[in-house]
Amino acid sequence: MLRAPLTAAVVLAMTATAGWAAPHSSADRHAPSAPAALAAPTGPTAEERGVALAAQRAGEKGIDWKACPQEWSQPRDVRCGTVTVPVDYAEPGGDTIDLAVNRFPSQGTEEQRQGSLFLNPGGPGGSGMAAVMTVGRNWAVWKNVIAAYDLVGFDPRGVGHSAPVSCVDPQQHARAPKPDPVPRTEADRQRAHESARAYARGCRARSGAHLPHVNTPDTARDMDVIRAALGEKKLSYLGMSYGTYLGAVYGTLFPRHVRRMALDSVVNPSNVWYENHRTQVRAFERRFGEWLEWIARHDDTFHLGSTAAGVRERWEKLLAESRREPLGGRVGPYELTELFMMTMYSNSAWVPRATAWSEYEAGRPQSLVEAARPTMEENGTAAYTAVNCNDAPWPKDLARWDRDAERLHERAPLVAWFSQRMSLPCASWPEKHGGPVDVRTREGLPPVLIVQNEGDAATPLEGATELHRRFEGSRVITVQGEGQHIATQLVNPCVNRRVDAYLLHGTVDDADVTCDRVAPPEPGRAGGA
Repeated sequence: MLRAPLTAAVVLAMTATAGWAAPHSSADRHAPSAPAALAAPTGPTAEERGVALAAQRAGEKGIDWKACPQEWSQPRDVRCGTVTVPVDYAEPGGDTIDLAVNRFPSQGTEEQRQGSLFLNPGGPGGSGMAAVMTVGRNWAVWKNVIAAYDLVGFDPRGVGHSAPVSCVDPQQHARAPKPDPVPRTEADRQRAHESARAYARGCRARSGAHLPHVNTPDTARDMDVIRAALGEKKLSYLGMSYGTYLGAVYGTLFPRHVRRMALDSVVNPSNVWYENHRTQVRAFERRFGEWLEWIARHDDTFHLGSTAAGVRERWEKLLAESRREPLGGRVGPYELTELFMMTMYSNSAWVPRATAWSEYEAGRPQSLVEAARPTMEENGTAAYTAVNCNDAPWPKDLARWDRDAERLHERAPLVAWFSQRMSLPCASWPEKHGGPVDVRTREGLPPVLIVQNEGDAATPLEGATELHRRFEGSRVITVQGEGQHIATQLVNPCVNRRVDAYLLHGTVDDADVTCDRVAPPEPGRAGGA
């Protein structure tokens, strides 16, 4: 539910790769050490050898930067290219895929230029190529960074223009209304189970042999190959939301290849992915309560209730109406839940969503119906599912899924069942999952800058706390009282100047820092993200 966020002129010799950290199973971590005389010789894994070979090839070939294909929808001053990577790094001589890469050149002088800054906006399933445009256009926040760095993005494997995965026909994906995520009968539950199984089967049927390799560790390996193709000895990186987990995995696997790494809105690396989503559900409920209170304070504008409880009653009434008859024929409780959940990501959505809801109550439903209509953009959901299901083990007992969702729904009714439905295909995923990477400091990793909004629902505060504990020497900027998702995209001088200082000079504060939040928006005024 996180969705709302490279090089070698010199390729290290294989003997150096012994320092690269490979993911370990829990059994490996707790096994007793062998006596020194009998210890097996250590050396690079098959995947590490595959990355080194792919990076060497990419470094020799480089990237042929050209005007972007029209269908990639990039601005004229952005250049595009591709980098070839193995589908399976354990078999680098096997099948390959091409990753789509883009670059917005630095806007400063040659003396200001510091190389490339990699971007990932999150997801899983988000396009790094789109992140280049988002950051490149946010001049108020990023002007100093844009002067110093080429902004580099890539569509991760399985996403966008990089061998995209698919699970259903886009026409089917856009059909609406979808079934109510909250089951009313046992038959509803069984239909949801079968729908999830069918979706998982569709992922395998439509995505082919590379589906098992659409995962975070292989995407991190792809980043190192792109680093080599750019001719960069070390990688500078800005990751947001899921991009923080991707960055944390990269920093664990390739610590000596990190120059600077800023991670904003942090995924908890200790509970990917089942428990992570359960934590989100409770956080979204808290954030939803903040929005309801804000609407109530502005009842003279929205006329939805003068108390948070009164506004919540209106919300329950709206859901009930959509169950009886879909709004505009296509918007039911599933679509409304998704729309209101997405409203929690950014204060910039508060005014338009409350306005659309108010207009609906006044007999003008068009704005709310249009905002909630699903799109045919199916790939993002497919990639999100593939990464989640491939990254880590999931419960197979569907009765457990239902019990957990039911308990969460009692305390956090906004998205408890909706979240369960999004992840339920992982219960019957047809591919073998890998164990999650044991994220933590490895030798050579420089200080990492962590930025976190205190009340973020998509990536709750516990994630930043845990990553800070695991990445020794890291520093945290916490924005107190702020509930939006993604801190670095907001104009907040307390945050902005520290992120600039880190990315431009590598400097961090002597201790962790707390900043004040951005003021909530007011109806009729500009505000929010």
